[in-house]
Amino acid sequence: MKLIQIKTIVATALLTFVLGGCNDNILDEQPRSIYEPGYFKTEKGVQGGLTSMYNHLRNLYGQAYYYNSLITGTDEATYGASADGNFKDMDLSGAGSIISTSYPTSILWSTVFPNINTASGVIENAGEVGIAESLISEARFFRAFDYFLLVQTYGGVPLDLGAGELKFNTSTSRFSVRNTVPEVYTKGIFPDLIKAVNNLPAAPRLTGTVTKTTARLFLAKAYLTYAWWLQNPNNIPTYPETTRVDPDGHDAAWYFQQAYNVAVDGIESPGANGLVATYYDVNVGTNDRNKEMLLYADHTEKSEVYNGSSLTYGSGGAPDNFSGWMMTWNYPDLKSSGVNSVQREAEQHLGRPWVRMAPTINVFEKTFADKTNDSRYDGTFTTVYRGNWNKAGNTSATLNNANGLPVAPGGAILTFLDSEPSTPITYPSGSGANNVGAGELPGRSDYVISPRGISRIVYPGLWKLGPYRTDSGTGLGQPNAGSTRPFPVAKFSELYFVAAEAAVKGAATKAGKSARELINVIRARAGKWRFDNNGNVAKVADNSAAMIAATPATIDVNYILEERSREFYGEGYRWFDLVRTQKWEELASSYEIGGASKGNHTPIKVNRTILKYQYIRPIPQGQIDAMIMTPEEKKAYQNPSYN
Repeated sequence: MKLIQIKTIVATALLTFVLGGCNDNILDEQPRSIYEPGYFKTEKGVQGGLTSMYNHLRNLYGQAYYYNSLITGTDEATYGASADGNFKDMDLSGAGSIISTSYPTSILWSTVFPNINTASGVIENAGEVGIAESLISEARFFRAFDYFLLVQTYGGVPLDLGAGELKFNTSTSRFSVRNTVPEVYTKGIFPDLIKAVNNLPAAPRLTGTVTKTTARLFLAKAYLTYAWWLQNPNNIPTYPETTRVDPDGHDAAWYFQQAYNVAVDGIESPGANGLVATYYDVNVGTNDRNKEMLLYADHTEKSEVYNGSSLTYGSGGAPDNFSGWMMTWNYPDLKSSGVNSVQREAEQHLGRPWVRMAPTINVFEKTFADKTNDSRYDGTFTTVYRGNWNKAGNTSATLNNANGLPVAPGGAILTFLDSEPSTPITYPSGSGANNVGAGELPGRSDYVISPRGISRIVYPGLWKLGPYRTDSGTGLGQPNAGSTRPFPVAKFSELYFVAAEAAVKGAATKAGKSARELINVIRARAGKWRFDNNGNVAKVADNSAAMIAATPATIDVNYILEERSREFYGEGYRWFDLVRTQKWEELASSYEIGGASKGNHTPIKVNRTILKYQYIRPIPQGQIDAMIMTPEEKKAYQNPSYN
């Protein structure tokens, strides 16, 4: 059954989403049910409004159905064996279809307009009582951030929520007019982000708050995205219909150059931010909130109030961070000696299985083809599942596993191989003794599955988004709770990709910062290892030279997109990347994967039908139904082909 949320875009006074702050270190504020203009003329009111802006990130990032809408149907993932229509719809492979009542595509719309109005309340009123512009610019950042998400997703959207363009609205409005894409960028997004760049501090005022570097990243991304929109190489339709002419008189080349310039400014003046030493350190739970993280939806294991949700069970809805469950297969089905040898555990390699999404075979054969030099495969997936039955109270010193060989706790029960073995794997006809349909190779005590044996039901898990807690003791912890880790929204490393993409599109470059040189900074870092994640051993290796040597002499947009997927796989970037570059159909129109039953290791090629109108999502039907407008006006409000 599909879930449908219905919200009007404007209410008289807005509910805060605040239970506390983003974590127990920052933004400590009490709940408030109503915002009014006078409230934003006090420092307490501004702090409360800003707290709600950081908190609203939790209703998007970590929300699994929104997460699904950004990845399923791209070249990163398809639907998993336990998927319902919310996931099959997004795949565009014939199992479902995206329509105006599809829940995943409605989440953004219903979440961000209240936050935009709150931001406008701060911007409009706080300056009257001497609140510092640096604080007001945090609100400017979030208003631009939300509008940037909206315009990429739906096309043109309303700047007037009932009281005038970019004005704080305090009265119910059930009539709406959509602005064009150029109007949203040039009236809303660019001015707010430019002011944020000029006025935000170089170092965060509190842990996790936005900085000048954060604003530069999003300004550069907005310039880059708008430049592509102006250029429109594949004639993708826009709505509301408008000529692709910039009202400020600039062309696509100018905006590509601005994207490059602003991104390089961010690289050269990083403030408190920067790249960390290894890719493993970007994603390991012990290093959360590192200097590479520019923006995140925060959570904590120390307090349910500040976490925003239970620490012992997961609701399957926002503000829980439960997106990591979606590409977690049902590994607790694994059996050794008839015993469930890999128990559900609140540990980064494991977590709660939902099997709603699955990586495709293409991800392992193409995107992560180099699994030797490049640490990003090992730093992205769980490929080895280790025995932990002792943590569930089973005192058996060993259990018999593949080939009848013993395995002790901590030993490998199942391994997803890096490549096809020279000796054919012996797979069972069904689930087999291991209960998941994994195979055997001579002399190995672990069961194995090769890349071409991956299916919708059994596949490597997404380690980078797995749970991490320090309160599990010697047991299994709380694996059924939402993750208490921050969900990454933006990273410093993306500045290199934005600048490189702009350079490929013709921007003049600075010495030492050509597209290839920028990408090679990221690739060099990817060649550095300090830990073999799936081998569970220290590994000191520097393959930077090999990584740089393997970079093509001339790189193109497709190569940058491949690198973006290697760097940010499974983090929610991919649909935006493919839509921005108009490469969605080219790169994601087919994929390979095995079926939905255990023991199925026969790859099937699946074709997707990706049409041009689907490059923008439908306006939620609940929004249209709630407006008091004529049938003709409502029809005109909806993106074409979704009526």
